[in-house]
Amino acid sequence: MYGSGELLRQKQRVAPTLCRMSGLRSLITATGVVTVIGVGYGFWSIISPGEEKRKLMLKNLPESNPARMEETRQRNALVMQALKEAAETNDNLARGIGGSR
Repeated sequence: MYGSGELLRQKQRVAPTLCRMSGLRSLITATGVVTVIGVGYGFWSIISPGEEKRKLMLKNLPESNPARMEETRQRNALVMQALKEAAETNDNLARGIGGSR
């Protein structure tokens, strides 16, 4: 078939072509990644609310109402108290009311 010299010459001809194709593939991949990131950032900037809308949203949050904020604090305090009591007891509260017998 081929002598060892002929096979070596064929490999030498193929190697530079593969290098160029690998470099081209890397360039196309990098360009694709940069394009996808750019499109994603563009969509994000279009969808995200402007400064005025952001201020309006913050103003309408339930936490901006002092009465609602106090209710939330009281509820959180009750939950923390229940958790503390549950941690201090040896009863298995998951089995139901009344503890273990």
